Amino acid sequence: MERIFSYGTLQQENVQLEICGRILNGEKDILKYFCIKDIEIKDEFAVKASDKKIHPIIFFTDQENHEVDGTVFEVTKSELLRIDSYEVDDYKRVPVTLISGKKSWVYIEK
Repeated sequence: MERIFSYGTLQQENVQLEICGRILNGEKDILKYFCIKDIEIKDEFAVKASDKKIHPIIFFTDQENHEVDGTVFEVTKSELLRIDSYEVDDYKRVPVTLISGKKSWVYIEK
């Protein structure tokens, strides 16, 4: 199994069903040293799946007081690849360690 930390639309059950075909099991967690902002999504599939044109995106700040709340989900490798195809080109997937100590993937600003 893999872990993915979501601070945005992957926390929506309708997105989970569209991308993974199931409701994901997750736990609240926090990612330090990042801030969040909004971007406009132009990809029709991502907009349709999330029912939103504006999605959050995070960026590294290296400041300890910056943190992002979200949910860490356990997914299969094939589900992770499907999530990769859902995320638009503005994002890249990187490994992180969450405040809980769990190792996870997260999508950040390119």
